[in-house]
Amino acid sequence: MRAKESKPLTIVIKLGTSSICDEITHEPRIANMSLIVETVVKLRREGHRVIIVSSAAIAMGLKRLDIPKRPKQLAAVQALAAVGQCRLIALWDELFRQLNQPVAQILLTRNDIADRGQYLNAANTLSELLHMGVIPIVNENDTLSVMEIKFGDNDTLSAITAGMANADYLFLMTDVDGLYTENPRLNPAAEPIEVVSDISQLNVDVSTAGSSVGTGGMVTKLIAAELATSAGVTTIITKSSVPGNIHSIIKYLRHLNERGREPRHEKTGNPTVPSDTVHTAEDESVSQVRDSARSSSTEPGPRSGTPGRSPSPPPKHTRFIPQPHPIRDRQFWILHGLKAHGTVYIDKGAYRAITGANKAGLLPAGVVCVKGTFSASEAVSLIVVDKVALKAASTDAEREAVFAAGDDIGKAIVNYSSVEISRIMGLKSSEIESLLGYSDSEYIAHRDNLAFAPKHA
Repeated sequence: MRAKESKPLTIVIKLGTSSICDEITHEPRIANMSLIVETVVKLRREGHRVIIVSSAAIAMGLKRLDIPKRPKQLAAVQALAAVGQCRLIALWDELFRQLNQPVAQILLTRNDIADRGQYLNAANTLSELLHMGVIPIVNENDTLSVMEIKFGDNDTLSAITAGMANADYLFLMTDVDGLYTENPRLNPAAEPIEVVSDISQLNVDVSTAGSSVGTGGMVTKLIAAELATSAGVTTIITKSSVPGNIHSIIKYLRHLNERGREPRHEKTGNPTVPSDTVHTAEDESVSQVRDSARSSSTEPGPRSGTPGRSPSPPPKHTRFIPQPHPIRDRQFWILHGLKAHGTVYIDKGAYRAITGANKAGLLPAGVVCVKGTFSASEAVSLIVVDKVALKAASTDAEREAVFAAGDDIGKAIVNYSSVEISRIMGLKSSEIESLLGYSDSEYIAHRDNLAFAPKHA
């Protein structure tokens, strides 16, 4: 009797400029792009849903116009992106056409998802394209983007896309086979890091910048991994020159899921940090643990192949384990889709109230300071400070030191402007109308408009 097939996955694959174009000549890496296409189509034919986040519009523009290096003027860069994006999507479309696979182009800026309605439209469009069997190819709209509305890099864009699509996996493809303690090109003694359950505990040197035609580097991949794992997305860094690694890694991890050796990556259950971390095949001690666990297990073997046999060791990669209590939907949008227009500093009592079991809204009494200029209905950062230390500070320098020591816990969409909050902070809600002449809400921010980083949620 044929075993029930595994649940289809939603997979986001981020490809940097260096994966698509030569850093010096800017010529497209046709061979590598073809391998990527073959891998993606193979995943599609197995029933998985795949989204590509593709950089390289500017590099393609440089080649098309025969310009040797990236210009410094914003208008020139945006013009190159306009030229290059046409060439980039045309090349992807032609390669996928060879395997009869339709694709779609989606260009985004942060402004496009800052509005809740537009964010939901983007999410719904992605969902419908995947339902139709289409491969969405996402890129930042560099022709329109300026610093204020840029995602910053496509690593961040890919993580937001993964959260928006409720993805199971995010693959950050790069020119190394994973995260190392240091840059392995500069230090041959650098050691690979294969499983990360807490990014905040990492002790690695990621100071090396990305390629001359890209905007990223390993530090942006760590930021993206933290963002994606907070949304419950397993994030993997692996080598872009061997796209087939994606399929091999997924096959290996799904086998571990079936054996109960790895946290569930599918959205059918809450992922948890594994108690038994899998390392490289060269690690003999871990191999012994694996063999011991297999011989003592009472679970049935995998659904295919020889019962009880472990799969071949996976290609080298770094795997970031998703948060056990991921941020979802509206809170994810507030936290990562909106740009903070200012900062509201709150005391520890307010922090306990808004993050406690009852999830209260933020009242004026808990606010101790406001910085920046913003209007009602805009997003702000929330930072918890020591109110006692703030009152004890006698100089501006001491006050700034207290603010700097604060804990950034998340974001809020506020009901009042910065000027209004400055007037009513520290007061009871019943005093708002007598001071302002009106009272739009008893809360600075309603509980539904508060979003917290995972460790504070």
